[in-house]
Amino acid sequence: MLFAHDTEVALRGAAALVNTAATLATDTEDLASVTDLDAFVRDWEWTGSHTGEESELAAVHALRPRLRRLWTADTDEAVALVNELLAEAGALPQLVRHGGWSWHLHATPPEAPLPTRMAVEAAMAMVDVIRADELGRLRVCAADDCEDVVVDLSKNRSKRFCDGGCGNRANVAAYRARKATTP
Repeated sequence: MLFAHDTEVALRGAAALVNTAATLATDTEDLASVTDLDAFVRDWEWTGSHTGEESELAAVHALRPRLRRLWTADTDEAVALVNELLAEAGALPQLVRHGGWSWHLHATPPEAPLPTRMAVEAAMAMVDVIRADELGRLRVCAADDCEDVVVDLSKNRSKRFCDGGCGNRANVAAYRARKATTP
């Protein structure tokens, strides 16, 4: 394991949140309604306050571009953004244990607004990434027709494609191109 379990979950969750946004004309908005947000919160097992209101959905939408910047930022920009997110939330890291989780960090109280908790979870995970000098593990999908972000937690740093099937499509296209050139 490269990072602590909670860091890896937070990184994957932040990437999943960023990837809910429609970034290309062919994409769809995956958090189009409060019901969609409810499902996202449930699927990613977010604990704490969740109002289920349109204003909460709008705040989550507003957070996504800020988090997306972390995937393309250099170290100085990433540090500035992480510090900004933590300062805005008045983050105060504390060790907690709940559910099936062992000791891990929370930096906001459970009653903090969901978008704030999402921002701080991502920022805290990025602290570990930056301190380990592993920003290179955050990238944009290598497929020409995809802008989803990728968290590469592989040992050999080889993950190039998102989890949306882009790697398979690229492999099939390469196979077909090879077959087309062989008699």
